[in-house]
Amino acid sequence: MKEIARILNIRKKLTFHIARHTFATTVTLSNGVPIETVSKLLGHRKLSTTQIYACVVERKVSDNMEILKKTII
Repeated sequence: MKEIARILNIRKKLTFHIARHTFATTVTLSNGVPIETVSKLLGHRKLSTTQIYACVVERKVSDNMEILKKTII
């Protein structure tokens, strides 16, 4: 991941937490993987822990819809 960031000239410090977050939101939830599966993949004991990632995805969808709405109107 750090090698890819270096090639793309991304200067943000990349950590294990950022990698997990990206995997949970961008790779799995945004592509329709059920939250129960994501929870198991991340090793969460409680589904409520994984739901934090789902809220991020829902907020992103909402933000994107607002941008689309402004574009259309």
